[in-house]
Amino acid sequence: MSETLADIAIPPQFPDHTQLPESDGTFVKNFQEHPQSIIITDSIIQTLQKLHPDGQFCIGQDCGIYWRETEPPEKGTVAPDWFYVPDVAPRLAGKIRRSYVLWREYIPPLIAIELASGNGEEERDTTPLTGLQEGEKPGKFWVYERIIRIPYYAIYEVNNDKLEVYHLVDFSYQKMQPNERGHYQIPPLGVELGLWQGSYLNNPEQLWLRWWDLDGNLLLVGKEEAQLERFRAEQQQQRAEQAEYKAAQLAARLREMGIDPDTID
Repeated sequence: MSETLADIAIPPQFPDHTQLPESDGTFVKNFQEHPQSIIITDSIIQTLQKLHPDGQFCIGQDCGIYWRETEPPEKGTVAPDWFYVPDVAPRLAGKIRRSYVLWREYIPPLIAIELASGNGEEERDTTPLTGLQEGEKPGKFWVYERIIRIPYYAIYEVNNDKLEVYHLVDFSYQKMQPNERGHYQIPPLGVELGLWQGSYLNNPEQLWLRWWDLDGNLLLVGKEEAQLERFRAEQQQQRAEQAEYKAAQLAARLREMGIDPDTID
């Protein structure tokens, strides 16, 4: 008896972000990771909005990137602490993204950032997919370099105040050298990445991973922008008050000389 289409088992469609787990069950590694991710996003959002006036970009913070279909699904995912993907919708069909699924969108992140709690061994792991034991996963470095092919990869060792940035060149990561300011240029974004000494939110003064423009000007977060605007407004007010005071002094001197200042053009 011949088979019909109804008799043929059709494999299920590859799952999308709504069908895959949004967590691999791990915790945020340290208390600085959350505010650090916020300051990275807050300070570059205006730059990204200028690069994408249509709003087509997304930022992931400790979100999964699914790079292959596995069982369980978590074995085929990595979760950078922070990453940016250009030219994709921030939402899918009006829904908040639960993860980023490469086989659905194909565009890799432009940059991924890992905030290492330890010495960065996990973040520099180059273990390939072949030869793994049951339950093991390939190294993050290998996945970013060989599979997802993320052009820029930054590793910040929070406890050691150490920053490394890698650039994908000829299919492999090359360790970048900092410029004279100690920053690493990310040309597609028109920014530099480096370490900044200061306090943020309720955290004491310490080193933070931050962005600068290519002229070395720090990209400000919203609170800093507001403080700068207040400072400028106060300066303008002071200049206006000083000009008014000087004008009053001059008018008084003219009157002492018998000259009416209101008659002078």
